[in-house]
Amino acid sequence: MTVLKLYNTKTREKHAFKPINEGAVGMYVCGPTVYDYAHIGNARPVIIFDVLFRLLRQIYGTGKVNYVRNITDVDDKIIAAQQDSGEDINVITSRTIRAFQSDMKVLGNLEPSIEPQATDHIPQMIKMIEKLILTGNAYQEQGHVCFHVPSMANYGRLSRLNREELIVGARVEVAPYKRDPADFILWKPSSSDQPGWDSPWGRGRPGWHIECSAMSNEYLGITFDIHGGGQDLIFPHHENEIAQSCCANGEDTFAQIWMHNGYLMVDGEKMSKSLGNFITVRDLLDSYHGETIRLCMLMTHYRQPLNWTSNGLAQAKSSLDSFYGALRQVNDLPQFIDELSEEFMTALLDDINTPEAIKVLHELSKDLNKAETKKAKAQLKGKLLAAGKLLGILNCDPNNWFESENSNLKSGLSEDQINKLILARNNARDDKNFALSDKIRDELLQSGIVLEDSKSITRWKRL
Repeated sequence: MTVLKLYNTKTREKHAFKPINEGAVGMYVCGPTVYDYAHIGNARPVIIFDVLFRLLRQIYGTGKVNYVRNITDVDDKIIAAQQDSGEDINVITSRTIRAFQSDMKVLGNLEPSIEPQATDHIPQMIKMIEKLILTGNAYQEQGHVCFHVPSMANYGRLSRLNREELIVGARVEVAPYKRDPADFILWKPSSSDQPGWDSPWGRGRPGWHIECSAMSNEYLGITFDIHGGGQDLIFPHHENEIAQSCCANGEDTFAQIWMHNGYLMVDGEKMSKSLGNFITVRDLLDSYHGETIRLCMLMTHYRQPLNWTSNGLAQAKSSLDSFYGALRQVNDLPQFIDELSEEFMTALLDDINTPEAIKVLHELSKDLNKAETKKAKAQLKGKLLAAGKLLGILNCDPNNWFESENSNLKSGLSEDQINKLILARNNARDDKNFALSDKIRDELLQSGIVLEDSKSITRWKRL
């Protein structure tokens, strides 16, 4: 098997991956801030790192990969949502967490090994902040605790920004409690109507960055293998994680490899509510199957910008129709063995090159359609399903995919009504009443139902 190579944002190069601990892999990915339903930009890193999670388990074994994806359930955005709605914060966060987990499951994502919530780890955050004060990297001022950026000589090595860029990019307010404009908050005071916890610095709540440092340290240790997230997190979030963790733990290294997926746009523009192109996963699932959305994400390499379009979704649906069409022809044939093709693995091992991997699926489905012997069909079926499983697709029964699962143009006809019309059409054909037979076919087509006749059976699918 070819060695897994991953692009490291820190070095700007691809490297052969070798775990710190032989046979055990630790991966941390920044999860959602739970104040509203997940949008498609939130879904992209979940899908990308789910594929990496599957690949690492394939290489090292299911029980050898510890995948931690956090939930931020204390944040100013959540407080703002509470003030706008009047709902209790716990009600907002609990509902949003359930919705996020449900939506990500429908998109075919496995559950992470651990999904810690920030509010369950306040003591760990306080302990880390205390360490940073003792080391001289943080200070207390006016109820706030701030990390003093000039105290870390190599701050900025991940983003490679100069001091002026760091100050501008941090988008921080000029505050009287900061010694330097680039300093960032570790702990802030909370008013009586805001969530807060007792601390050595008074009642308050953590800053965003310290949450991930504390939780990754809790479940993966001082240093671990892979840290992932969206490109927008490189600075300031991931830069600040490195500063906190390295200074608190006295280590020069935090995560060995930093991986970031590219930005997502909608029809060539940045997604925003003001432009009217803001798309939640939940809304998209009303019109498209989860596998269609997932494959559309994977058709673009994870490090490249993704332009989300209806044409891309149509292409993803067409590809899945092709894969499931090949599988439907051998649906009753036992698969020979779950075998991953060398070409498919070569693509994924090269920095998770999903577009190349998808090309292999197209070749496998074409070969399956052409196969003549049962042995060849069974082998190809096994390869296609094994490749699909590693990408998190092809989990549906092929007949269900075409008959009910895969409709984004919902027919008003139920499955039972369709089958009765097909029976009536078959009876008309047996009676050589071809005018009636054609009429039924046309009526079904107008309702978004396509018929496929073979020698022994008539199958149907929704457009």
